Amino acid sequence: MVSPRFTKLPPAQQERILYAALAEFAAHGFHDASLNRVVEAAGISKGSLYYYFDGKVDLYAHVARTELGKFFADHGPFPVPAGTDAETFWATLSGYYARVLIALDDSPQLAALIRGWLVAAANPALQQAQRDMEEAVLPWLEEVLIAGQEAGAVRTDVPNSLLLATVVGLGQAMDLWVMTQRPDRGDLGRLADIMTQMIRGAVAPQ
Repeated sequence: MVSPRFTKLPPAQQERILYAALAEFAAHGFHDASLNRVVEAAGISKGSLYYYFDGKVDLYAHVARTELGKFFADHGPFPVPAGTDAETFWATLSGYYARVLIALDDSPQLAALIRGWLVAAANPALQQAQRDMEEAVLPWLEEVLIAGQEAGAVRTDVPNSLLLATVVGLGQAMDLWVMTQRPDRGDLGRLADIMTQMIRGAVAPQ
């Protein structure tokens, strides 16, 4: 867990450390990243890094949370699809998914960080950090499901916890595929629509 001592650093110094870590993790992934290169690029001692972070996992998770937070702040919050019919609901989700994919294509360092995160997520040391990030998204997913049910786009005959588990599982598989296969930019809109339809097939009323 990041130490409060890190948050008390001047913003410019925090940014320098996080930028050095982002560049290292994006270039080499979690396993091959070197903390020695991070501290060298950041202009600090290795002892200082451990003064701010518990270790490599802690630094990696903090960089991922920080960069994703900036990304969604820059590109607008997750919209909870609103509409009076199922088609409007699913079209809203597909359009947002496409915008996110295109924005990630414009952010190669962040895309590389996410690829590394998804690939390394099987590492037991990172699983708790991954669960923490998933839990942060769950309230939004619950809002989306309820909005979909009100629009007649999402089924109501099974527990919402099962619907959530289904959407999260599909989303993780799709994200991993997109981030590792790196489809052409021109295909991103079509893929967003296809993947939205796949989720729709799993949770729409039967």
